Amino acid sequence: MKLLVKNGRVIDPSSGTDGKLDILIEKGKIVDIKARIESKGAKVIDASKLVVAPGFIDMHVHLREPGQEDKETIATGAVAAAKGGFTSIACMPNTDPVNDNRGLTEYILSEAKKRAVVNIFPIASITKGQRGEELTDMADLVDAGAVAFSDDGQSVESSQIMRRALEYSKPLNTLIIEHCEDKNLSSDGVMHEGYYSYLFGLSGIPASSEEIMVARDTILAQEAEANIHIAHLSVKGAVDIVRNAKKKKIKVTAEVTPHHLFLTDSYLENYDTSLKVNPPLRSKEDVQALIQAVKEGIVDVFATDHAPHTQDEKDVEFDKAPFGINGIETAVSLLLDRLVSKNIISLKRFIKMISTTPSLILGLENKGKICVGADADLTILNLNKEIVVDVSTFKSKSRNNPFQGWKLKGTPAMTIVGGKIVYPFSSSNSI
Repeated sequence: MKLLVKNGRVIDPSSGTDGKLDILIEKGKIVDIKARIESKGAKVIDASKLVVAPGFIDMHVHLREPGQEDKETIATGAVAAAKGGFTSIACMPNTDPVNDNRGLTEYILSEAKKRAVVNIFPIASITKGQRGEELTDMADLVDAGAVAFSDDGQSVESSQIMRRALEYSKPLNTLIIEHCEDKNLSSDGVMHEGYYSYLFGLSGIPASSEEIMVARDTILAQEAEANIHIAHLSVKGAVDIVRNAKKKKIKVTAEVTPHHLFLTDSYLENYDTSLKVNPPLRSKEDVQALIQAVKEGIVDVFATDHAPHTQDEKDVEFDKAPFGINGIETAVSLLLDRLVSKNIISLKRFIKMISTTPSLILGLENKGKICVGADADLTILNLNKEIVVDVSTFKSKSRNNPFQGWKLKGTPAMTIVGGKIVYPFSSSNSI
């Protein structure tokens, strides 16, 4: 089917494009980009007063399948991603069993091909079973389709094993993504260690638990001359370490989540378990440092760390609840409302951080750009539409989202994957 997206403001950071253009799509590819395209037999999408961007990419998602399908599945996570404006997502390996072998990676890709409405890219574990003791067969996993490696949810405690992982990643042209947490320091902590943890009587996770591991991993990356990506930055000290590492030309990139940008530890006064996340919500000073790092370009990517849990799991005492926020359906609106609308960053910069740069970091060819020959993955935005977050409308199987009731300006209007409209879900697909 031919698809013609007309009259939209096309923004493509990879080429510097920003103007009113039409985009013609055939057989899943972009075949023409210019003003006033005419094409007989094409389905026309009128994108007047809307922004057309390269498809958004979330490089940090927990799909839970296999083994935890009561929380999320490949199919439901993909639909939630489409509603959230994402055309591609990379899924973390802490499933049950862990994605630490070719069979699991091929299973995820096979199920995604059959049931997912967006592109799914598996991230395999750095160590077998995520136990931190023995490296996986990274070469075999790359051959099977893994786009990166992470023990996310766990940190690789052994410096020797992390060093070897970085060394092996270089000839494989792959990426190590690190969850930076010194478990010896974080121990049984459930929130940020500071004034509010003492006030609320909850065990704290110190900032140093993140800072120490970020420092170690950037040092090891420098030694190995390999790429390291720091997941979910949350504290000022870690931001400073990444800033200095970039000045030294160390191959480090970093991501930040909306919840770490827009929420602080003070929000936990009601012991709402939907706010329990790892790394935890940090102090006001940390949030200010993260926003400044986004403005400076120290943070490269926006990611959701979408971590769905069942209501029964979260509806317990704060200490006993699992860590994690369901964030893939609210991220884009939060970032548009709180950063772009307030002129903290430009719209072009936002698109670069949520599309162009993730594609480059993960090495996803023909993604994250709008040009002839590229995959026809597009995210269309309505910057003026106001929404109210309502978790009851989520397409995800889970509802553990702390932004219920927030009024936000800006939202995805349409998501196109491989030339196919995957959101809105109605047959008319009107926008």
